[in-house]
Amino acid sequence: MQRVIPIVMATAGDPVATGLVASLARPGGNVTGNSVISTDLASKKVERLHELKPDAQRLGHLGDKEIVPDQIVYRGVQSAASAFGMEVMLFNVPFLYKTVPNAFDLAFAAMTAAKVDAIFVAEFSTYLEARNQIVELAARHRLPAVYGRREFAEAGGLLSYGPDFAYEFRHAAEFIDRILKGAKPADLPVEQPTKYELVINLKTAKALGLTVPTSLLAIADEVIE
Repeated sequence: MQRVIPIVMATAGDPVATGLVASLARPGGNVTGNSVISTDLASKKVERLHELKPDAQRLGHLGDKEIVPDQIVYRGVQSAASAFGMEVMLFNVPFLYKTVPNAFDLAFAAMTAAKVDAIFVAEFSTYLEARNQIVELAARHRLPAVYGRREFAEAGGLLSYGPDFAYEFRHAAEFIDRILKGAKPADLPVEQPTKYELVINLKTAKALGLTVPTSLLAIADEVIE
């Protein structure tokens, strides 16, 4: 009999849409864990960005067109942006951005040339590694940006909205513990975050000439001054 190795997701995108599991309630295979439904999250991030930049008409999506999860997110961004009358343009920077010399510099130059008003940054671990560069380029080109992890806002990014990733990784260990005690991944429902963090960098907002609405400040988990 062939043995199937259990796989626990720590912070996966939409595992149903990408075919990793049959459903969230009953994964049905050897994969389970935590999932962030990226289309839902994308909608909220676009909404938060619109609150800060309500006159934005053209939104740049910084991502990788070859990555299936980001294709799903891009469609979610388009749907959310259309509700605010915004056009979305994709500016491709590979997940493995180091394979393309000056990938981020070229993308930001292209966004400026296209007269983009604000940007949505894809949720890639490799982008997280490059957060200082991305944040610096956004500041240099005076582009308001929304990110998915608080590390970007802490590095000087305007706004981040997403789950508590430290908690998600700890919670993944609980799945591993249950599997080691005999549970089958197929029977363990995939779980989604119950809390999302909104972090606003007030210093960056002021540098961009943006006024942060009091309604947004009131629901922020952290305001960096």
